Amino acid sequence: MTHRQILFVIFGLMAGMFLSSLDQTIVSTSMRTIADDLDGLSQQVWVTTAYLILATISTPIYGKLSDIFGRRPLFIIAISIFLIGSVAAGFATSMYELAAFRAVQGLGAGGLMALPLAIMGDILAPRERAKYQGYFLAVFGVSSVIGPLIGGLFAGASEILFIDGWRWVFLINLPIGAAALAIVIRFLHIPHERRDVRIDWWGASTIIIGLVPLLLVAEQGREWGWGSLGSIACYVIGVLGLAAFVLSEKLMGDDALIPLGLFKSSTFAMATVLGVLVGFGMFGAMMTLPLYLQVVNGATPTESGFLMLPMILGLMISSIVSGQFIARTGRYQMFPTIGLGFMATGFFVFTFATADKPVWFIMIGMLLTGLGLGQLMQTLTLASQNAVGPRDMGVATSASTFFRQIGGTVGTAVIFSVIFTRWPLNIAAAFDTASVKDGLAVAMADPKVLADPDNAQILGILKDPSAAAGSVSGDTSFLNTSDPRLSAAFLEGFANSAITVFWIALAVVLVAFVLSFFLKAPPLRAKSALQENADASAAEAELAAEAAAPIASPTPSPSTSARTASSSAVAAEEPSGK
Repeated sequence: MTHRQILFVIFGLMAGMFLSSLDQTIVSTSMRTIADDLDGLSQQVWVTTAYLILATISTPIYGKLSDIFGRRPLFIIAISIFLIGSVAAGFATSMYELAAFRAVQGLGAGGLMALPLAIMGDILAPRERAKYQGYFLAVFGVSSVIGPLIGGLFAGASEILFIDGWRWVFLINLPIGAAALAIVIRFLHIPHERRDVRIDWWGASTIIIGLVPLLLVAEQGREWGWGSLGSIACYVIGVLGLAAFVLSEKLMGDDALIPLGLFKSSTFAMATVLGVLVGFGMFGAMMTLPLYLQVVNGATPTESGFLMLPMILGLMISSIVSGQFIARTGRYQMFPTIGLGFMATGFFVFTFATADKPVWFIMIGMLLTGLGLGQLMQTLTLASQNAVGPRDMGVATSASTFFRQIGGTVGTAVIFSVIFTRWPLNIAAAFDTASVKDGLAVAMADPKVLADPDNAQILGILKDPSAAAGSVSGDTSFLNTSDPRLSAAFLEGFANSAITVFWIALAVVLVAFVLSFFLKAPPLRAKSALQENADASAAEAELAAEAAAPIASPTPSPSTSARTASSSAVAAEEPSGK
């Protein structure tokens, strides 16, 4: 493809990626406002993981189907499904309803996540891909910067055009998605060679049966009880489903949803393991930090978007630097190790984030975490794509994204489960500390504090301190308007819960850091997948023509046969070393 053709294709991919990346960032900073309005902060885990579960499960399906039917139709379908889910989510009336509609969004997002990277692998050689990486970094950077800000503005507005402000977090996808769909239909035209293969329906079914119960118990285990009958049933169904999935993939061979033959490559296998662990840490940071800034530091959704800028800045800087280095040298093995080192350092800084720490201290950890993530996201995908043949580009790319999403989904489930399990316990413990007791006693004796209407809700809760821990499962907006002495126990309890989460994420990232030393990095291929497929098809055609040539050629005359036999005899008598 010419440079002009490549740019048109990339333009279409950028539109789709902007849609999915903006949606992830715009929701994160507004989630607390949404949860408060729908009275279910503790239920936000359903909203987050419903999206991630469907996005995760659909990712390998999109990749496999795009290998069979072509990338373009699947990309158009993904955008359309995403827009339908956005409209429905914009008019949700409960957290469970919102979770269901976010699941529809996730079904479309699976294609928006995986297919652009697969198309890039089709049209660009691995080393050349780094030259165009800046375009995608610009999209991701812009959406990452303006997403939290727009989300905060929408969440902070009581009403826009007679509709609740936070609902525009989802409705804003409509004009963006319509533009993306028009661009993709107009410009995204790449050649595709249809292959006749079996569709792995058993694999698609068993992976759903295996993953959904395990992710469900990760969300609800703290409420059901980890040893309850419902939890045990999820464990059994999940394990049996995953065993059936592995068996079906083995039987399907190369036609499998995720061919097991891919894991024969040590590079692909190790990059996959690292992707799972990085996804756990990445989503852990992205989901916890905005909530921490809003609950503990009292930031508004808009302010928390601004405060996340150090992470975005670090991500863009390290992505650009690593991309340019790979393009010029073809070397990429050191970046996963360096990136995980930065991530581990960032999470280590977060473990010191007490309730009285200034915001700039948290921002140092954000910068370090961003510097690490920027070296990991594209590099691991690049390693996976470079380790497989061109015909498996789609399934390899989607598998890489799939396993990273698995890590992210499990990480989000574990992190929110830990936070909302530990928060009530830490609140109760905070009420026993001397500083909280003294501050509370002084505040309760102040007539101005007692008369302030902003303190009415928390004063009602504090009448029975033993029941105060249960007050954080619904609307928590009263924490930011109450007297700091009255809310100190709640804020300190959340900060201590977040620290527990950061220690868990740090442990996971350190395991990945050690494993990164075992990642092998074969040289990057010099041709794109389309070019390699074209060369392979040409070679097959040439071999077929050569094989048919003796049949079509005339029968040699006796004199010709004699000369050929004589030449063969002379050649046989010459020394073998000549």
